[in-house]
Amino acid sequence: MMQTGQTTSGGFRDLGMAQKLLDIVEKLGFTEPTPIQKQGIPLAIEGKDLIGIAQTGTGKTLAFGIPMIQRLAKFKGRGLVVLPTRELALQVDEAILTVGRGIGLRTAVLIGGAPMGRQLQQIKNNPHIIIGTPGRIIDHLEQRTMDLAGVNILVLDEADRMLDMGFLPQIKRILQAVPRERQTMLFSATMPDDIVKIASNYMKLPVRVEVARAGTPTELVEHELFVVRKDQKNRLLERLLGDYHGSVLVFSRTKFGARRICRAVSAMGHSAAEIHSDRSLAQRRESLDGFKAGKYRVLVATDIAARGIDVTGIELVVNYDAPENPEDYVHRIGRTGRAGKTGRAITFATPDQGTEIREIETLAQIMLQISPLPELPPDRPRPVEGRRFQEGPPRRFGGRGRSPSRGGRGGGHEDVVGRLFETGETRLPADRQTKLTGSRFKRRDQRPFGGRGRGRR
Repeated sequence: MMQTGQTTSGGFRDLGMAQKLLDIVEKLGFTEPTPIQKQGIPLAIEGKDLIGIAQTGTGKTLAFGIPMIQRLAKFKGRGLVVLPTRELALQVDEAILTVGRGIGLRTAVLIGGAPMGRQLQQIKNNPHIIIGTPGRIIDHLEQRTMDLAGVNILVLDEADRMLDMGFLPQIKRILQAVPRERQTMLFSATMPDDIVKIASNYMKLPVRVEVARAGTPTELVEHELFVVRKDQKNRLLERLLGDYHGSVLVFSRTKFGARRICRAVSAMGHSAAEIHSDRSLAQRRESLDGFKAGKYRVLVATDIAARGIDVTGIELVVNYDAPENPEDYVHRIGRTGRAGKTGRAITFATPDQGTEIREIETLAQIMLQISPLPELPPDRPRPVEGRRFQEGPPRRFGGRGRSPSRGGRGGGHEDVVGRLFETGETRLPADRQTKLTGSRFKRRDQRPFGGRGRGRR
């Protein structure tokens, strides 16, 4: 049975943190913990097993990173953090070292696409924390270049995404390789049944800390929906890139689509880069670093980046393709509206995608504002590609065969949405061309590790 975490009032000094870590946190400019940090850090410092559910971009990394550093400094042993993507692993490593580098913390990052030689050297350096993706961790276990016998703190971060990506067999293999006597922490923004099973089978009376209902998006994001034909999407994207002036993250369902969109955006005169599984680790890092630095205004990505991008100040997220799973919508739009800043999420839906939109609204408990199409720029010739894709006419309602049983609400909004999707009409009736965002649902000085600190990689 799960216990319930209680809120702790006050700043970081009320969370049971060691003085050295408090000094570091204050130097980094953190003055007030986020809700997941406020509730999770004291429990994790006590050594309790923990399930943390919080919206993306709310500081989950420090919620487990700070207690892990403090407990390893006091009790020794080793920490292991397992994540679904390379980008997220690198991001977590950077965040943990920001706190721990000054006190001699050593980490090893084990991810696919990176040189094995460097990873072997990091393992030989006896790291305090290992951070990696499931596949590469299993590679090291099978090649006997590493064992996990010394792990006494295990973190599964973005666990629901790892299950979506089919990592469950590898997660079970890793869980069998670590000692049974350990602290286990599991963090995510959504909570599918498979995660509950992991909690039941591999955790000891975990405390559930839920600072927002699973699947709830941040309130700092404004949502908007356009119903468009496929052949209108590039023109609408061009219009939006002219109307907005900040950085833009565009999501595609497929790597082929991401490549095509990136070329189209470049032809529009905007600097653009792409991230998907066909890109090497070096190419993906260059794209992401360039996007963070402002070299690229637009980043086009598949869902591989839905949880691997932490860039402050993204003005707009565009779902060029509506996500297949409603949970992915929450994680995609979580790339904007971060660190207390507002953001905007715009979704393109074709007339046959009414079911998917209603599923998103049901999960996130929001009402997507349907906006009439603005005047679109003239069509551009397609960029020359090695292989052309025939767009073809849009499929009619229900063309993908998804069950409508999960979504839908009664009332005028659903009637209008249904009529728009079923008829293929892309403009609202005159009496409904008003903002719908108001109709939202309410939501509720010694170095402990010794040795030399690692340099910035």
